[in-house]
Formats: sequence, structure tokens, C-alpha cells
Amino acid sequence: WFQKDDSKGTTKITVSQLADAMKEIVDNATQEQKLTLLKLHPDLGVKVAQLKSLTKESQEEQGKAGLQTLEGDELAKFTKLNRDYKTKMGFPFILAVRNAGKDTILAALSGRVHRPQQAEFQTAMQQVHKIAWMRLLSKLDYSTDSEGFLTVHVLDTANGIPAANMVIHLKQLSPTLQHLGVFVTNEDGRLDVGPALEGAGRRNRLASKSKDMEVGVYEWTFFAGDYFASQGTHANGTPFLDTIPIRFGIDNPDDHYHVPLLVSPWSFSTYRGS
Repeated sequence: WFQKDDSKGTTKITVSQLADAMKEIVDNATQEQKLTLLKLHPDLGVKVAQLKSLTKESQEEQGKAGLQTLEGDELAKFTKLNRDYKTKMGFPFILAVRNAGKDTILAALSGRVHRPQQAEFQTAMQQVHKIAWMRLLSKLDYSTDSEGFLTVHVLDTANGIPAANMVIHLKQLSPTLQHLGVFVTNEDGRLDVGPALEGAGRRNRLASKSKDMEVGVYEWTFFAGDYFASQGTHANGTPFLDTIPIRFGIDNPDDHYHVPLLVSPWSFSTYRGS
């Protein structure tokens, strides 16, 4: 029914726009259509012999999640929870497992099996959209037209000022491991170079020289101890906070990812900013 209803034409769009169009079609479907969609999803943790009946994507995702390694009491617990969930909800337990391990899956199943059916119906639909999004990213080449970018801002909460001249390292942890650069914050606690990473579409449009931003896991490392020493801010002989790593994920190549750090010699906080 998705193909039948999709009449958007062949205009070139970004991966985000395609995902939004697909989501709109599903969201506008009837309750019966949505329930049919949920029931079509395979059970998680099927036996090896049954994996051949799944799509290639489902085989890869369930294999990477490590569900085939369940055994003993752990396997019995998973099997019972899976069965109880399906009996209660009327559809199989659905979770986007591409980047999840078996512990995460078991925790999600253990918690969600106790939720009301209607609330779980909505959660299952959210997971369907998440699965579709992750599969789109794995199949489409978004590298030439993505518009996303990565920025950072550091605020010194001990002195109530922007953290100027703090050294920051950036590295990518997945899908490849690579060191991406060393930066120093300016008087506003930001980077003079602008975004540390940019999608190719934005970079080409603005003729900037930042490195590529792609979906994956990244890590900023903030050299807070050196910064507070330069400010003459009191700290312990063995600093409570010295180098601060912030690991984060970039899921959408068209989005702005902003990582603020609010830091003192004794505390720090971060969030996804704008």
C-alpha cells in the first residue's frame, strides 16, 4: 500500500525529505493498515534456520544484535517476554536493532511488555519509522547533497564567561576511526573556523573547507584542566576534571548538531543545542 499511495513524482530530494514523505504516508494510513504493517514485522530472536525466511536487512540486523547468542536462562526469559508481549499487544515486539545489542533489546522488551496496548502501538509505529530511516541511510548515497553541520560552544560556569582558548580534539569513532582535528575556542567560546564538520551540499554551496559530516559516532575531548590552569582558577592537586570526553551520535546528515559544554573544575553538563 505504500507504493500505491506514493505519487510524489521523481523530483530530486534529500534523504530527509524522502523519509518525511514516507512517514507522512504511513501516519495518514488507517488504524487497520497500521496494525497490518506491525503484524508483518518478524519476531525478534528467531532461530538460525528461520533467518533465511527474513529479508536480507532483517537477517543482518538480528545477526549484529547478537540475539543468536542467547542461551540458557537468558534465552528462556527472552522467549517468554516475546510471547507475552505478542499475546498482550496483538503484534510482535518491534525495535530498531541495527545499533542495539542484546542487553538493550532485553531491557526494552522487559519494560515495554508492561505498558498499555495503545501506548505501545504508538511506540511500535515510532520504531517502524526508525527502522525505515536507518535502512534508507544504509542504501542511499547522501554524501553529495547533505546539508548538516557540527558546531561547539564552551562556557566557563566557574567564572561566568565564555571559555576562550580551550583546546578541543575531535575524532570519529564509527563507521571509521579517525582523528578529525584540533581546535582552539575563540573569545566567545566557539570556533573561528565555523562548523567543525559539514555535509558536502552545504560545504560546496558555501565554498567552506571543513571536513565531511556523515552519520556515525563522534567524540569531542575538551582539555578543561589546561584551560582552568590558564585562568588561575582554583582546582585540586589532582584535578577532579581534566580532559572531558563527550561521545555523541550524528543520525541525520541534514541536521545541525550543536554540542555545548558548560564546565567548571568540579562539574560539567551538555545537551544537543541549536
